[in-house]
This record gives sequence, C-alpha cells and structure tokens, in this order.
Amino acid sequence: MQVLIVESNANLAALWQRPLSAWGHGVTIATGQLDAVRHLSTHDFDAIILDLKLTEGSAMAVADFANYRQPQAHIIAVTSDRCFSDGSIFAHLGNARVLLPRATSPDDLSKMVEYYAA
Repeated sequence: MQVLIVESNANLAALWQRPLSAWGHGVTIATGQLDAVRHLSTHDFDAIILDLKLTEGSAMAVADFANYRQPQAHIIAVTSDRCFSDGSIFAHLGNARVLLPRATSPDDLSKMVEYYAA
C-alpha cells in the first residue's frame, strides 16, 4: 500500500509514518499543497492522510486535486478544529472516508488507513 501524508509539521508526519513503514507500506511525506500536488501528479496512492490545517496552501485544494487525479485514493482527514464535527467534511471532500482528531495515536491512525485503503 502506498500512503501520502500531507502534514506541515515534519516531526508529526514522521511520527505517523513509523507504524505504516513498520507494516511494510510505502510512505511519502508532503509538507504543503505544492509538494502534495507534485507527488499526486507523479505517484499513485491508496491512502492520503491529510491535515486540514496546512501552513502552506490549502488542504481543500489538495483533496480536490486528489479526487480529480486519483479518485481511488482514500482520504483520512485529521484536524485539531471542531469545525467539521457535524460531518460536513464529507460534502466537501468526495473521497474522504473518516475525520479524526489530530491527537489520534499513530497506531490508531495507521489502523484506520489499513481499514479504509486495504
């Protein structure tokens, strides 16, 4: 399985990467919109872990591009906000499968990726 992590905090992205890599999955990290779009243009992904608050660019733009370019890629959205707690994220992101708190443990996040993208 190939996973793209789109997260501005490189340390957090590396933390999320560890269990996925340990389970034998290929993991690519993008720290912003431009980096994510570049990876989505050149590689196929089964799952995308997408932080909805990027410091560079727009997470919605990344999700739109992923939905257009790779509609088979399942988005696991993470956020520290409560703005999408009503479920409206699924109306905005066509290939979103779940919305998780940013504080979700790396192991639990990895299990969600496995569940939705396997």
